[in-house]
Formats: sequence, structure tokens, C-alpha cells
Amino acid sequence: MHKSRIGGIFIDHPGSSFEASLRFWLAATGRSLAPEAEREDPYRSLGLFGGDVVVEVQRVGEGTDPRVHLDIDTDDVEAEVQRLEALGARRLESQENGRFWQMVDPGGLVFCVIPPHTSDFDEQATVWP
Repeated sequence: MHKSRIGGIFIDHPGSSFEASLRFWLAATGRSLAPEAEREDPYRSLGLFGGDVVVEVQRVGEGTDPRVHLDIDTDDVEAEVQRLEALGARRLESQENGRFWQMVDPGGLVFCVIPPHTSDFDEQATVWP
């Protein structure tokens, strides 16, 4: 038995459109960057939205088209990946030595399966047999 939930929404942009997209989404959501978010890594958080779902703008490599992807948080990454494969998803690549998986749904939408990173995971997650 394991648990999972959607824990994050990521707005992916290559470096060439990243800053413009970040400014747009900050204004569109009425948010501002926290001072600690002003660092050079691929993520800039727009903060938590209902149910501790985080929304972030992520810098991706050149050649990756802008897209939105979801993170599925789970307390058992391998069990959740197998459950989603049975539903028609497929693995793309393991990240951070198997800590999480990048996958695609049957229509080709990229998403990730990762360990929990929100404070309300236990309350918000679905329990799977």
C-alpha cells in the first residue's frame, strides 16, 4: 500500500524565454519572489496554492519547448511508477540516481514522480492498495 497526490505544477521554459515567463506568471498570479528565491537554479517558486500545491517556473535546456508539467508526490516512488505504467504511462528517465522518475502519459505529456515535499501530503494523498 502506498500514497500519492499531485504536489506541484511546473511551467517549463528554456533560458531564452524564462525571465519573461517568470515576470508574466508572477504578475498573473499576483505573487512576488521571496528573497531566497533569487538564486541561480532552475526553479523560481510562485508559492503554494490550495492544498499546498506548489507552482513554479522552471528553466529547462534550450531545445525543450515551453510546457507545463505536473509532479506526482508519493511515499513509494517505484510502486507509484508501476501503478502509472499499468495505466498506460511510460518511463523516460531516472533522475538523481532513482530518487524520482520523469515519465510521459499516454498522450506524451511529461510528468515526474517524486518523494513528498509538502507539509500536507498525508492528509491530501490518495491511498492505493
